[in-house]
Amino acid sequence: MRIPLSLAGAAMVVALGAAVTLQAQMPDARQMSGIPMPSSDVPAGSVSVRLVRGELTNNIVGHPVELHAGARTERATTDKDGRAVFTGLPPGSEAHAMAEVDGQRIESQSFTVPPDAGVRLVLVAGAGGGPLAAPSAAAVAPGEVAFGGDSRIQIEFEDDTVEVFYLFDLVNPSAAPVTPARELVFELPPGAQQAAALEGSSPQVTVRGRVVSIAGPIAPGTTPVRLAYSLAPAGPDRTLAQALPAAWPQVQVIMTRAGGARMSSPQFASATDMAGGDGQAFILGSGPALAAGQELSLALTGLPSRSHLGRTLSLGLAILVLLAGAWAAVSARRVSGDASRRAQLVERRDRLMADLVRLEEQSRAGAVDPRRYAARHEELVAQLERVYGELDRQPGAAAEV
Repeated sequence: MRIPLSLAGAAMVVALGAAVTLQAQMPDARQMSGIPMPSSDVPAGSVSVRLVRGELTNNIVGHPVELHAGARTERATTDKDGRAVFTGLPPGSEAHAMAEVDGQRIESQSFTVPPDAGVRLVLVAGAGGGPLAAPSAAAVAPGEVAFGGDSRIQIEFEDDTVEVFYLFDLVNPSAAPVTPARELVFELPPGAQQAAALEGSSPQVTVRGRVVSIAGPIAPGTTPVRLAYSLAPAGPDRTLAQALPAAWPQVQVIMTRAGGARMSSPQFASATDMAGGDGQAFILGSGPALAAGQELSLALTGLPSRSHLGRTLSLGLAILVLLAGAWAAVSARRVSGDASRRAQLVERRDRLMADLVRLEEQSRAGAVDPRRYAARHEELVAQLERVYGELDRQPGAAAEV
């Protein structure tokens, strides 16, 4: 699944979303203790562990910290900022950090090392030396999240295949991680194929078939949710229906203009033709807030659609040629004359026919470039004609027809 080429141009079409205001108060350090937070400003494969006593302003300096990643156990000492940094961790490995302060063992939650971002976490020793239990996901306070910022759906075309991109920002406006009351799981529309998370999406986002889930807790600020899937050709008109697990304060859908393609939706207040900065034309559909669980319905009409009759005929002809070759191969066994040469020609003919059928199957599956297909098809047919011509000149040629 490719990354949308016109993403920069589409971003210039409109000023999307409103600024999210974060609460200014200092978060309770105990609520943050042990909760891993993916961070783009930490190198991929690295974990930064900050060790404090009671409050975030009270760093513990020169203290040992352990990180357990799979079968590995690594140790580092906190610097002047109370941080111990671990690097070179294999993506996908399960990890957790721990430290012992004044006889108190402090551990983080287990987490998976993301492939494209680092992880920050803080370990908080009890204020005044009092004990503090290891945090768990259940201890995270409940809270509300919504799709905000410049969240949008983008629709593009690759020939007559529809490619859909969900470019969402999941916003937690509070100052501490929260667990949403509603499970952050949703299903992509029927017919969605090759669904995947795009580069830049949070490691908390997983895609299994058509089911997308966003694991909690949700950190303060923005969690990027970047998805893509394709829809196989199905004629010039189709409808997409999508329900999301969180509110979407302002619906934004952008579709690349291709021929007479149009889109409409009951959720749109307007659908406007616009030009992007790269000269590409777009249709921008926008509308009011969409509640969590409410279905967004998109009607797409005039989609690019091409006939597959030629491909079907080519495949049918290839099968007929293959059947004719099989009959000729059986008949050749009964022909007298130069059997050795005739057998070589028959073997070459069968190989060419098999190559032709394989080429047609690859073309039908979209696995071969059209120009490559045309050139190879012409080459194979020309070789078959030469082989048949020589077979016609062989003794017993009538049995080969």
